[in-house]
Amino acid sequence: METPPPPYLDPNHLNPFSQASSRLPEDTVFYSIYPDNSLSQDSLQSLHLQILNSISPFTSSYVWQHEPFTLTISFHPFPHLHGHVRYGDNLNDEWFTVFLLFQISLSFPSLSIHVHDSDGEFLLIESAFHLPRWLNPENSQNRAFIRRGKFHIIPKRSLPNPTLTESLNFLIENEQLARAPDSVQSVIRNCIEDYPEKAKLNSHTVRVRVPVSVAHVLRHAPSLISVAVEGFYDRDIDSMKHAAKMERFLKGGKEVEMVTVAVEMSRAMYAQLMQQNFHAPKCYPMPNKGDVEAELGMKIACGFEMMYEEKRKEGEEGKGSGWKKYKESLEKSGYFKGLIPGSTEYKRLMENAEEYYRNSSLFSKTSEMLNAPVRQIDEILSLTYSADDFKNHDIPPSDDDSWLYSGEDELNSVLQDRQKEMELYEVNRKKKKKSKEHQDTGPSSSSKAEGFDLSDIVKTMQGFIHKMSSYEGAEVPEDRDPKEVELDVERFIKDMESVIKNQGGEDVASDVDDDEGSSDMDFDESEDGSDLSDHNADGEDSFMHSYSDAMNYELKNSTLKKSFIHANEQSSLKNEGTSNATEDMDEEFTPVDVDVNLVKNLLDSFSCQQGLPGPTSNLLGLMGVQLPKDDSKGE
Repeated sequence: METPPPPYLDPNHLNPFSQASSRLPEDTVFYSIYPDNSLSQDSLQSLHLQILNSISPFTSSYVWQHEPFTLTISFHPFPHLHGHVRYGDNLNDEWFTVFLLFQISLSFPSLSIHVHDSDGEFLLIESAFHLPRWLNPENSQNRAFIRRGKFHIIPKRSLPNPTLTESLNFLIENEQLARAPDSVQSVIRNCIEDYPEKAKLNSHTVRVRVPVSVAHVLRHAPSLISVAVEGFYDRDIDSMKHAAKMERFLKGGKEVEMVTVAVEMSRAMYAQLMQQNFHAPKCYPMPNKGDVEAELGMKIACGFEMMYEEKRKEGEEGKGSGWKKYKESLEKSGYFKGLIPGSTEYKRLMENAEEYYRNSSLFSKTSEMLNAPVRQIDEILSLTYSADDFKNHDIPPSDDDSWLYSGEDELNSVLQDRQKEMELYEVNRKKKKKSKEHQDTGPSSSSKAEGFDLSDIVKTMQGFIHKMSSYEGAEVPEDRDPKEVELDVERFIKDMESVIKNQGGEDVASDVDDDEGSSDMDFDESEDGSDLSDHNADGEDSFMHSYSDAMNYELKNSTLKKSFIHANEQSSLKNEGTSNATEDMDEEFTPVDVDVNLVKNLLDSFSCQQGLPGPTSNLLGLMGVQLPKDDSKGE
């Protein structure tokens, strides 16, 4: 025999329902029950029995879709109980499980219970419109628990990234702080408040005509109807070969006796049987077409046959979910060395892995689990029975199945409830947003506007220009990330200087030409440019005065002056002009009030934004100025 697979791939350490699995079984709800104190194995077994006894009044007559509510003892990472229920197409099984967990938490106050399914924290998903805004799927791990009949959420403020141990300890010491809001409690309570009465309404009793062997099994183990319906509903080509022979439940062929019995199942099971067409095998004694009782009985009998043979085969091979998980681990580890499936070397490695798996404890556990219904059926059929056992009995009529064709009303009702919940959420969200805006703008926008000093804008703008700007541009705060402009500043200044000096004469131009090739120019010695040659000052002033006079003359007869606000006092500003032409100008062309125009243009631009982001609000925000909201135009 070859060397077995690596030890870390030991199938004894694999759990097909482990939460660490990359893919959880679909349509399955998982739950874990954690005692406040660490318990010994005997104490944990005692708790196990006490819990099952406490919920037995609710589960004794309940028909589960696939498997019943069970608990298993575990000591990893610490002593606790856990289990899972595959609900399949019957969502009632999941909510009934949640109901049972809440009942357990009421009966045993010193327990903390966590429940989730293949979609995640479904209780949080169900109450999504009422959860705190900080809670999301990324930070919800180890936060949601059931305790003392209430739903709890570990607050982020107390535990930013809680481990399971930290969350459980926090629940014990600060239970009230972790209690979820009343709106969340109400949503979850509405989902389970109709149980256990709703569990009874979920059942459906129907009269069927089946072979006496099937009736005998259902009399002693009525819960096996779930595996029979599952065998029928999930059939494939291989399993249908067993139904074609009916070797276990129809040994007498068409001569076997048929009896009528009442079978209780869930509504989901009844729908699965009714909604699928299936032709009876040739060996099956089928009466005239149109006999609903006989047709349902035929589907149940074929389901039993297919389930029995498939479970027996899987039990002998032990290749259930445990084998699939083990095989996946071998493939991921490179055990098959990239060989083509079906090749000689691949088959040899596969045989080696199968032999190693059959010698593991997981194989025996899987075989025992798969063989359980098979052994139960064999034990029942080993008892003496006959068709006379089912005669002269009052068989109740089938339940009304109008619900099967009137589900649209129920669906619309659920959708309407969801729609109302969404609308209420939007209303509350808008109220909170409006309240926040009200707080941000102060108790009264008008009072804030009255107390706002417009001169602050002028002072801030002047400070921004003089203190935060230079020839290189405006300097913004370091926490911002503006796109830099690629500009050779020194070269640009040289070019500007060259233009100005050219206005002073050819003799100055020659000096500029001599300096063009210099790379030692340094403007850091004087910020106002006073380090420039004195002999150039007169030429520069002459150019600027001429330029100013010409511009003022052009503006005199234009309409541009009407777009500016002018100073009220002309005499105080008259002597401040820089040219003789200013004194000869028309008195109506008074100097422009720069500060007033600045404020007016900023306010006009801000008003045009209509409360939306824009250049004015961005610029003022950069300088730390926040203008009050203009409510005069209405909303």
